[in-house]
Amino acid sequence: MGMGGGAVLLIYLTVFMGVEQLKAQGINLMFFIPIGILALIIYTVKKQIEWKKVLPIAAFGIVGSFLGIYLSGLIGGDLLSQIFGGFLCLLGIKEIFTKDKKRS
Repeated sequence: MGMGGGAVLLIYLTVFMGVEQLKAQGINLMFFIPIGILALIIYTVKKQIEWKKVLPIAAFGIVGSFLGIYLSGLIGGDLLSQIFGGFLCLLGIKEIFTKDKKRS
């Protein structure tokens, strides 16, 4: 469906474990950060990172993260859960009806 493990973890935590949406997102990030750091080290050693491109993208990502934290606090957990669920449904529909050029 085009979803990563983080999306599956969020669904599991919120639907099956009854964890609040914002708390589940924090748990998801706790799993992602060590793996992201390890991947960064490996790709840096292999010289596969173009730092001149990465740094501006990372700067905008950090600003976007703080904006997302602020907005998620404003809209609350219930609406955030509905938006997230709707987004996953749209992604699933897109995956069903989008022709994959690699497979054709």
